[in-house]
Amino acid sequence: MSLTIAGLSLDNPFVLAPLAGYSDLPFRLLCKSLGAGLCVSEMISCHGVVYQQQKTLSLLKSCAEERPVSFQLFGADPNIMGEAAAILSDWDMDLLDINMGCPVKKVTRRGAGAALMSNPTKAREIIRQVIKNAKFPVTLKIRAGTDSSNLNACNFAKMAQDQGVAAITVHGRTWKQAFTGRADWEIIKSVKESVQIPVIGNGDITSYTEGKTRLSQDFCDGIMIGRGALGNPWVFDPQGKPDDLSAINKIARAHIGLFITHITEPHRRISTMKNHLGRYFKGFAGSSSLRKSIYDAKSFDELFEIFPEPIDELNPPISPNRS
Repeated sequence: MSLTIAGLSLDNPFVLAPLAGYSDLPFRLLCKSLGAGLCVSEMISCHGVVYQQQKTLSLLKSCAEERPVSFQLFGADPNIMGEAAAILSDWDMDLLDINMGCPVKKVTRRGAGAALMSNPTKAREIIRQVIKNAKFPVTLKIRAGTDSSNLNACNFAKMAQDQGVAAITVHGRTWKQAFTGRADWEIIKSVKESVQIPVIGNGDITSYTEGKTRLSQDFCDGIMIGRGALGNPWVFDPQGKPDDLSAINKIARAHIGLFITHITEPHRRISTMKNHLGRYFKGFAGSSSLRKSIYDAKSFDELFEIFPEPIDELNPPISPNRS
């Protein structure tokens, strides 16, 4: 299986979704090493890029080992979005994604994210400005619609295609649903039947087998996995999550090593790493004491002591991202 977006060929059509607070460089590298064909960054504020805010710029950290990579931009001002796209053209990346699917209030109350699905005129202008200023193919992420009475994903996708978007990801829930209920894959399939560009389906995929089934049934051209990858980066691997705790320990320890190597910003604290590690062992008999040890750890050295295996080759050297 493969997926091609604007000439960019992906060996695996499974994509890591942008996850605020989770899809940082270490996690993207880990998912890449376990089979993800493409990883998408955390959401990046267009204002943060334009005004060179350090916390925002830290989200742009990348290295050669994770290529190809996509960075996701969000905002509600067409001119600022275009300016940010021009600035991001100085970074090494392969795709620039526009977020029009985030349902979180702190994003939508400013008219960004999923709120743009209720304002197609502004959405069209944002897409135009980003494509006009970006040196990379531009993709888009949307939802099924604003609510059950306004399932406008198909018309929205056709509009985006007409503006020159190279691919579109559709989350099968509406803005109103947020993360509740079930994703509607029939809507995703309808979008695929409505456009000629690649369509990536997103929502409720928790295993490689589930994703492969959706692909074989022609629901979409690629699969994006978000929450299903937390605690389970093996979701991109046909073999799935191992039953052997020692194999999980190995990846957990590698993840800690990647985090230490690549995350130096003071605001990305050890709590971020604990949130990842605690998820690795859910469902294993007797793992509650292990998870307690993880959350009680006061330093990365203490986290390493919990896992006896050495760091393996999943700890690549960082290389500069900016060209």
